[in-house]
Amino acid sequence: MSHVTAIELRVNDLDCLSQGGQELGMELVPLKEFRWYGTHVGDYPLPAGFKKEDMGKCDYVLRIKNNNRAYEVGVCKARDGQDGFVLLWDFWNGGYGLRNAIGQNGDKLKQAYASQVAQKHLQQLSREGFRTVKQRRADGTIVLVATGEDE
Repeated sequence: MSHVTAIELRVNDLDCLSQGGQELGMELVPLKEFRWYGTHVGDYPLPAGFKKEDMGKCDYVLRIKNNNRAYEVGVCKARDGQDGFVLLWDFWNGGYGLRNAIGQNGDKLKQAYASQVAQKHLQQLSREGFRTVKQRRADGTIVLVATGEDE
């Protein structure tokens, strides 16, 4: 069965998405189709702005490296008139390992992407005399700390 849904994240920086994906053992590749069940059977609502015939189509694919069985995340241009990309994936049967890689509801992927975006912005602070450190807590959460030179 198909259970395609959108991860609640608007992607505006593909480089940060690629880097965040790499942290999770994934790669971002320019492909026009992502791996999923293959047929929308109407048992789950379509993501906003998408039609049945859009399922499986994308602009980029975020996939687990060296795993040809796992479903993939389709990175699709937004269809709501806003800039950026939306992320679609089929969570049926855990996406054959995809859920383990990206987390429940894509939480690991959202955090990895947000961390990369924040680090990119913090690089500007480092040019202004701040030092940034990335820390990973025991529970897996990421903390970015920026300190001034005199701290």
